[in-house]
Amino acid sequence: MDWTTLIFKTIFLIIIFTVTLVVAMYSTYGERKVAAFMQDRRGPNRAGLFGLLQPLADGVKMFMKEEIIPLTANRKLFIIGPSIAMTTALLTGVVIPWGGSLTIGGREFSLQIADLNIGILYVFAMVSIGVYGIMIGGWASNNKYALLGAIRAASQMISYELAMGMSIIALVLTTGSLSLHDIVAQQHGMHWNIFYQPLGFLVFLICAFAETNRAPFDLPECETELIGGYHTEYSSMKLGFYLFAEYINMFISSAVIATLYFGGFNMPFIDGLGLSQNTVTLLGTAFFFVKIFSMIFLFMWIRWTLPRFRYDQLMNMGWKGLIPLGMFNILATGIYYFFTELK
Repeated sequence: MDWTTLIFKTIFLIIIFTVTLVVAMYSTYGERKVAAFMQDRRGPNRAGLFGLLQPLADGVKMFMKEEIIPLTANRKLFIIGPSIAMTTALLTGVVIPWGGSLTIGGREFSLQIADLNIGILYVFAMVSIGVYGIMIGGWASNNKYALLGAIRAASQMISYELAMGMSIIALVLTTGSLSLHDIVAQQHGMHWNIFYQPLGFLVFLICAFAETNRAPFDLPECETELIGGYHTEYSSMKLGFYLFAEYINMFISSAVIATLYFGGFNMPFIDGLGLSQNTVTLLGTAFFFVKIFSMIFLFMWIRWTLPRFRYDQLMNMGWKGLIPLGMFNILATGIYYFFTELK
């Protein structure tokens, strides 16, 4: 990699980092507005025009609050927990192809920070490491409610990662690649994987809700049973990191779903418009973010529509519902492609 490419990748990395933080920050505002709309009220409307400065006010409030670390807590692990949760949430976006290629000064630059040939496995690795942040935070707090919330989160994520992995296996059978760039390239036009793997998409979507601890799968943070869950003892920006990591994970999950099943940055019928490559790339990136924001809205819509599961119902759905569905999807996909190749 030469210096020009390195500089471009560094600038693009900073842009993606900033966009991720801004989208996550305003997702808190968007969620409160969506909830207000569904409950026939106004939502935030005091800080700035239409309440647009409310996320900034919330951030300042988090920074200004007193930081309290319990005397009986393991101080080092208490600090490491939210750091792991926030870091792993931010690291996932480096393998997502945010657009095609831009031509600058006669050179072509890809709008993907790292094109790994095992991109899907990297995403799963980051998601799995994120569990440690929750477990460490819950255990280090030396609080029984926090520990119960951490155990719930870990068992829930392990249960639903299995079904999510099975939906990805079926997708890999369909695409023949673990590279996110290759998977997007194969969906050019309207050859979106949602049409070839509808059952796999449904399983992946439900597992994404569980992996991000979003309602109706927010049992680790169940206020009626566990006060605040694994972050009960946290305050100030340490609590902010946990809460912010959830919204970053929601944004990244929406980006991964759009990449795997909705064509990523591919925009239907754009090839016939006679536009330049750079224009096509920028329009594709804009269309990609439209898909992402649509998925984020779905996350919020489900949260404020469905009631929370009971914990035994949640585990039964994972082990007795989604895993058998994932196995059936793999079997059906394998049989289909086996007979297709025979022809």
